[in-house]
Amino acid sequence: MVNKIAISRILVIMSFSDKIIGFNKEQRVTIHILFWVTALLLQLSSSSYHNSDVVPFTNNIIGDGINLVSQIPAAYILAYVIAPLFYRQKYVQAFICFLLSAYVICALSRFEVIYFQEPFFGTAKNPSETPVEILTDLPKLIYTYFFRLFSVAFVFMFLKLLKDQLAIQKHTLSLEKEKAETELRLLKTQLNPHFLFNTLNNIYSLSLSNSNKTSASIGRLSEILDYILYRCNTTFVPLSGEITLLNNYIGLEKLRYDDRLKVNFKTEIDREIEIAPLILISIVENAFKHGAGDDMGSPIINIDLLVNSSTFKFKVSNSFTPKPQSGENISIGLPNLKKQLELIYPKTHTLVVEHTDTFFTVTLTVDLNPAEK
Repeated sequence: MVNKIAISRILVIMSFSDKIIGFNKEQRVTIHILFWVTALLLQLSSSSYHNSDVVPFTNNIIGDGINLVSQIPAAYILAYVIAPLFYRQKYVQAFICFLLSAYVICALSRFEVIYFQEPFFGTAKNPSETPVEILTDLPKLIYTYFFRLFSVAFVFMFLKLLKDQLAIQKHTLSLEKEKAETELRLLKTQLNPHFLFNTLNNIYSLSLSNSNKTSASIGRLSEILDYILYRCNTTFVPLSGEITLLNNYIGLEKLRYDDRLKVNFKTEIDREIEIAPLILISIVENAFKHGAGDDMGSPIINIDLLVNSSTFKFKVSNSFTPKPQSGENISIGLPNLKKQLELIYPKTHTLVVEHTDTFFTVTLTVDLNPAEK
């Protein structure tokens, strides 16, 4: 079914995110070292390609290494100081911090070049480049140093934001999954409690009369409780288990009535499938509650279950005695079912509720192969 496919895709995404986030936590230092080694090799390859005829390879290594010394603080300040300020919507502080850090890093990088790199390479110092000149020559700091230093820093920040986004998506998916599971658990617990109360009363009456149906009834009730409590705690369960639950439920409900109640349960199943638990019994329970329970004549409940290669269809019809606003009263038990279907089968199911003067019908249809259309 589509939801199994969708859930599987979500689990794959979550698993992939978990692996990336987990690897990052376990090998955090290694990943950062690999990033900066890669950045150095890329810059070195570019320098060697453009300057190999005039600049020795050793000089390129030293020059690119010095650039890296400035690029590293630029990247970490950008990713771990300025970006969080934007997250907290402190835009003015982030902008001021960015300008100050960029200015300081570019100026320090220029000092490194003039007082360390150029003397190491034997380049004579330009007398005009005094400390004041270095600090005030903004065009040179911007066009010569800013773009070279912060281009790598922006790449680092982008990768950091990408990793953070994966963590946020994983957290969001976990919250949505937990919320949906909580809602489903609450909805499932709303199975009519009167069913259990009435069933126990009926079994008690049978025991007083020493009926041979007593032990069978206790067995049916035990199977129902075992199934509801322990066997349907997953999103999907085998259809065969739901059919067994329906047969046990119908058998116990018929204890409340004499032979005047007629239940026709027909199945046409081409293959075993998995469906959401307790969906079918909600529809059948509605039929007993508002059909057999209100019809003092000869109530009839018709249940048809069809499964083929592409469609699951479950149709329940029950006779009832017309009452004022009976249609509204009958359908009041269905909102629970509708909420479950919206959570589990979004956009792949139809739930049609129809009623005439004497019959009320609920038809649930689920598309088993929506991806193929």
